[in-house]
Amino acid sequence: MTKIISSLQNSFIKNLLLLEEKPRARKEQNRIVIEGLREIRLALAGGFAITDLLYVSELVSMDELSSLINQVSCSFSATEITLDVFNRVAYRRDTGGVIALAEPRYTGFNDLTLHENPLLLVLETVEKPGNLGALLRTADAAALDAVIVCDPQTDIFNPNAIRSSIGCIFTMPVVVTSSEQAISWMHSAGIKMFGTALTATRFHHETDFNQPTAIVMGSESNGLSNTWLERADELIKIPMMGKIDSMNVSVSAAIVVFEALRQRNFHR
Repeated sequence: MTKIISSLQNSFIKNLLLLEEKPRARKEQNRIVIEGLREIRLALAGGFAITDLLYVSELVSMDELSSLINQVSCSFSATEITLDVFNRVAYRRDTGGVIALAEPRYTGFNDLTLHENPLLLVLETVEKPGNLGALLRTADAAALDAVIVCDPQTDIFNPNAIRSSIGCIFTMPVVVTSSEQAISWMHSAGIKMFGTALTATRFHHETDFNQPTAIVMGSESNGLSNTWLERADELIKIPMMGKIDSMNVSVSAAIVVFEALRQRNFHR
C-alpha cells in the first residue's frame, strides 16, 4: 500500500516548509520548491532535475500525473499527501495539487547564446520576489536574450518569485552576478547600457534601441545606484504626466522593453 502523508509533523513536510521559508535552507540543501503543473512542466522543459513530487489525488487526475511523471528523466520520489496537508503547505490552492522539489540551475555569462542584435534586461538590487516574477514575465513575453540580476536582495528561486513568474524563471536565461561583473561583461560584448533614471534628459521613445541593448532597471525604493548612474552609456526616462513620478518597476520595464521591440519591428 502506498504511504500517504497526513501530518504536518512529518519530517519531510516540516523540511518542505523550511525550504519554502528559508533561503539558507534552500542553499544548504541545494533544493527549490515548485508549485503547480504548469510551473513543474516548464522547469522540466528547462532542464531542471526533479527530486521529489508530492500530489493530492483529489486535485490531480492520474492522467495528468502520469503525463507529468513521464516528463521526468531522472530518479525521483513520488508521494501522496492529504488535501489538508496540501492546503497548509501550498502557497496557493489553484495549482493542480502538485508540489515538486528540484535542484536549482544557475546560468553564467558563458552559458548565454545571444542573438546578433541582443536585447537584455538588467535588474539591480531587486528586492521583492513578486516584482522579480513580474519582470521575468515581461522578459518572457518579449523573448529577451537574458535577464541579468545584479546584487539581488531576494533569492531568485524564492517560491513567491517562482509563483509570480508563473514559471518564467524556468523559461528565461537568468544570470545572477555583481554590477561590476555585469558592466565589464557588457562592455566586452559590445552591448550598450541604457539606465532608467528620473534625472535623465532623454525619453525612452527618443532613444535608438536598434543596437545591442541592455535596459537597466533599479530598485523601486532607491532607483539605480551611483555605479549605474555613472557608468551606463546613456540615461533614459519614461514621460510622466501625473502628479507622482513613480510606477511599478515591472510596468516601467515593460514600457521600455516593448518600445525597443517596436523599433525592431518586433523581430528578435
